[in-house]
Amino acid sequence: MILIYTYIYFLLLEKSELLSDVSSRLWFTYRKKFTPIGGTGPSSDTGWGCMLRCGQMILAQALVYGHLGRDWRWEKGTKQPEEYNRILQCFLDKKDCCYSIHQMAQMGVGEGKSVGEWYGPNTVAQVLKKLALFDEWNSLAVYVSMDNTVVIEDIKKLCRHHPRNTRITIDTSRFTGNFAHSSTIAHKAGLNRNPGATGHCIAWKPLLLIIPLRMGINYINPVYTDAFKECFKMPQSLGVLGGKPNSAYYFIGFVGDELVYLDPHTTQTVVDLEEGGNVDDQSYHCQRAPRRMKILNLDPSVALGFFCKDEHDFDSWCNLVQKEILKKQSLRMFELVQKHPPHWPPFVPPTKPEVSTIGAGKGQFNLCVCFFFKYFKCSVGSTLA
Repeated sequence: MILIYTYIYFLLLEKSELLSDVSSRLWFTYRKKFTPIGGTGPSSDTGWGCMLRCGQMILAQALVYGHLGRDWRWEKGTKQPEEYNRILQCFLDKKDCCYSIHQMAQMGVGEGKSVGEWYGPNTVAQVLKKLALFDEWNSLAVYVSMDNTVVIEDIKKLCRHHPRNTRITIDTSRFTGNFAHSSTIAHKAGLNRNPGATGHCIAWKPLLLIIPLRMGINYINPVYTDAFKECFKMPQSLGVLGGKPNSAYYFIGFVGDELVYLDPHTTQTVVDLEEGGNVDDQSYHCQRAPRRMKILNLDPSVALGFFCKDEHDFDSWCNLVQKEILKKQSLRMFELVQKHPPHWPPFVPPTKPEVSTIGAGKGQFNLCVCFFFKYFKCSVGSTLA
């Protein structure tokens, strides 16, 4: 028996269904021959970009869940939904794609990582949180826990949104997944909206929840094993970022005491857009059996990923955590608390920094520069001079 993203497969009877499920996940690997990062940087991420690629995979899985649903399957050579093509284009190795290796590597500079330096799970989570602020199509809220603690109050403050001057029209005939699609939805994204007590419309941004953990000092403490596997069983699970020192993998399930993972350590040539905006997507799907690793061989530094499409889904996740992890474990992997700890700095939901398109083509800008202006208080006037 093998579990992949909460689905259980009996290997001898359901091998084809298992392989179809695995091959439907977007698989991001090392690439070569892309435009040099920053204009003069590396044109391949071989040897250093594996955790960035795993970060792309966990985020892409959240977008697939949101737009296409858990049961969506990719089939080689068949026409895919428009939402699938838009998701894939977010991750192409081009400087103007929102979650490209270019944007992620340059955003990592703000996290103290030079372009070409290896990342850990927490750093890539922080990068995704910042880049998501610029993604108006998906309008995703990204919460990265601090000090092994998930704060319910902070997440609800982050995800609840009061649209201003927004006309809401939901065309239910076009539902293809868990996001609602409508041309009049704010940011052209699927947001879950409910009237609040005051009569104003409250929107819930779909949540990507990332929990960086250290489950031991040099090795994983076996006391965490059962709780770790329980996380994969949750309907909201996106898997886990982790691996071994300087080798990152994207873990999507388990069988017994072994983890099942997608491996980004294959170098492929960059793929460009075809005429009509389509992408040759065969190299973005792993069409072979996934690999395995014993749980206790995993480096103790990991990041758990979860996707909650609406507030009810998040509340359900909180209940599962209380029931299956916190109440059953003497040594907890992480804490789930209702209120913001008083000794922490106040929680302020991040907002999209002001952007400058000077020196960029239409619709293009350097996200990293925008963040430098915002967070490092660079002088725009002196920089441009």
